[in-house]
This record gives sequence, structure tokens and C-alpha cells, in this order.
Amino acid sequence: MPDCSVCENLQIVPGCLDDYRRLARYHYLGSHIGPASAIFVLSKASVKTPVGVIVYSNAPAVLELRNIATNHVFAGLDRSTQLELINANIRRISRVVIEPRFRGLGLASRLVRETMPLVNVPIVEALAVMGWVNPFFERAGMKAYKPQPSQAGVQFIEALSIIGIEQAGLIDPELVQHKFEKLGDSQARFIEHQIRHFIKSHGRRRDMPPGLERTQYILTKLTARAVYYIWFNPKFTDAGDNPK
Repeated sequence: MPDCSVCENLQIVPGCLDDYRRLARYHYLGSHIGPASAIFVLSKASVKTPVGVIVYSNAPAVLELRNIATNHVFAGLDRSTQLELINANIRRISRVVIEPRFRGLGLASRLVRETMPLVNVPIVEALAVMGWVNPFFERAGMKAYKPQPSQAGVQFIEALSIIGIEQAGLIDPELVQHKFEKLGDSQARFIEHQIRHFIKSHGRRRDMPPGLERTQYILTKLTARAVYYIWFNPKFTDAGDNPK
């Protein structure tokens, strides 16, 4: 684990797609991204590979939680006008990747917090399924809008809590599987019943045998509804209400 002095000497500088590709394998969504509007890296002069990278892209045309967060200022327009306004006013954070040896040190939040003003637009937004268990965007100053979880998901999360697996631990399938395997008979029967109920409508997946693969699938479904994040740049007066 790197010490604090190493982190203090890291600098954020403009980067390129090659910097992202060096770290892309560490991101849970994989390496493919669309066109990037800006890339920044967290690096040290003596380190060849960046410690972290953040990628900004143009924002999608329609997001329901964006409409809620911006009081529908981008809604109800013809498509051409809507796209023009969104491209002029919003950038999306499409990737934040930290090299595994440097995780747990607040570097993802630092990358977000220090680079959002650099893209020089009124609004920065992000979507992250891992926002349910790792709210680093919030720690960077963004506001979260969480979609309503499914009733089945809420019930299963409550069942996991009963056997001592809290929501913050759902990011690690191997740890969850290890806890499953250590359960006593009554708790094991209880959670197996809950698992079967949770995946009963998932086609052939409902017959998956117990094991790490099934646990990974279940946790993916629990965190599949992305959290929406938004940040209003204070440099722009009334950025969320009166985009230019």
C-alpha cells in the first residue's frame, strides 16, 4: 500500500487515450468508450504508468434523473435544440480508474473534484452502478439522485443484512461468497431461499448452482440500477436553471 507521501506527490495533468488504455483493464465496465472530450491523469514523474485516469465525454440526450435534477430545463425541446444545449452545457464523466495498488486513498474523489472545473462547462454529470456501495462521486462534491430500487432487490438486501452482509460489502463477490460458505445450516437455508426468490424470474439463471459465478451475477443485478450524479459549476451563474 503506498504511503501518504507518495499520494501527496501525485499531480493531475492532461492525458490522452493511451493513458486510459493503460488502466482500462481495471475498470468493471471494460475498456470500450466512445469519443472523449477531455482526459486527465493522476501521475508522478518517476512512474511510467499513470496512477489514475478520468475520462470526460459528451452527455447523452435523455436522462430522466437529469430532468429531475435540472428542473426539466433540457426537456420539452425539439431534438436539435436539445442536443445543442446539452453539448454546450454538460459533460459526462464516463470513466474513473485508479490503479489497484492506490485504491482506498481517496484518489478517485480527488480526480473528480479537481478536474470538474477544468472542463469549463456549467454541468458535469455521471452515472455509476457502483454508486450504491462506493459513493466517491458524492465525496467529490457531486449530488446523487438514486433510482428507486426494485422491491425484490430491497428484500434481498435486507435478507443479506440479517446474516451479517451489509450493503457496503456488496462490491466484493469473493468476500460475499466466502461468508455464504461459512453460514450455519439454518442461515444457509434461509439465504438460499432468498436467492432463489430473487432470481426466479431471471430465465435460465434461476437454476444456477451455488458458487462464485452465481454470487457475482446476483450482486451485479443488485447494483445494476445506476445512480445519477450532478455538479453545478459555481463559475456559471444559475447554470442549472438558465443554460446558455
